[in-house]
Amino acid sequence: MLIAGFPAGAWGTNCYLVAPAAGEECVIIDPGHQAAQGVEEALKKHRLKPVAVVLTHGHIDHVASVVPVCGAHDVPAWIHPEDRYMMSDPAKALGLSVGTPLMGELTVGEPDDVKELTDGAELSLAGLEFSVAHAPGHTRGSVTFGLPEAADIPPILFSGDLLFAGSIGRTDLPGGSMEDMLESLARVCLPLDDSTVVLPGHNEHTTIGQERATNPYLRQVATGQGAVRAPRRGM
Repeated sequence: MLIAGFPAGAWGTNCYLVAPAAGEECVIIDPGHQAAQGVEEALKKHRLKPVAVVLTHGHIDHVASVVPVCGAHDVPAWIHPEDRYMMSDPAKALGLSVGTPLMGELTVGEPDDVKELTDGAELSLAGLEFSVAHAPGHTRGSVTFGLPEAADIPPILFSGDLLFAGSIGRTDLPGGSMEDMLESLARVCLPLDDSTVVLPGHNEHTTIGQERATNPYLRQVATGQGAVRAPRRGM
C-alpha cells in the first residue's frame, strides 16, 4: 500500500493520498488550505490517478482545496451531511474569531459532485475498502476512515480531528461537544486492535496501543476517570 501525506497551508493540516501501490488509482483525504499544489506534485511523483476525495469533516483547513482538486480530475467529494454546509459557509462553521483573516483568499463552495457519508458505510474506492464511522465531537459530521489489515500492513485509522498523538480535536467551535467526543472515542477507537496505526493529520503517527497508554482522553473513557480539559490548539 502507498500512503503519501504532506502538511498544507497555514494550519499545517495533513492531506493523504492512499493507493494500493504507485502507478494505480488513489483516494485523496482532506485536501485542505493550499493543498492543491501538493496534491498535484504527489500525483505526479507516484503516478497516481485520483478517483475520489473523502473528507473527515468540513472545517476549512480540511476542505479548502476540494473544489480545485475535484474540478481538475472530475472526481466526487464524500462528506457527512451534517458538515456539508461548511464547504460553502466556512465562517459559520468556525465562528467569527477563528480563521477570519484567511477567508478572503479562499475559494469556497461545493464541487460539482458531492456524495454523502453514512455511519457504517463501506466505500470501495481505488481497489481499497474504507470503513466509515460517524464520530461527532469535533464537528457534528466528523467521521473516521478505517482500512483493514492487509498482508504485512497493520490496520489503519484516518482519524481526522478525533484522535491525535496524545490528544484530541478541540470541542469549543460551533458544533463541537466534549460529551460527543468522548462517546466517539469510546465507540470508534477503544474497540480497535492495539496495532492499529492512527494517522491524525500531524507530523507523526501513533497506534491505538500507544494511545491507550498515554492519551488521557482514552484513559478517561476506558477507566471512568474524571474530566480532562479539552484542548484548544488548531482546528
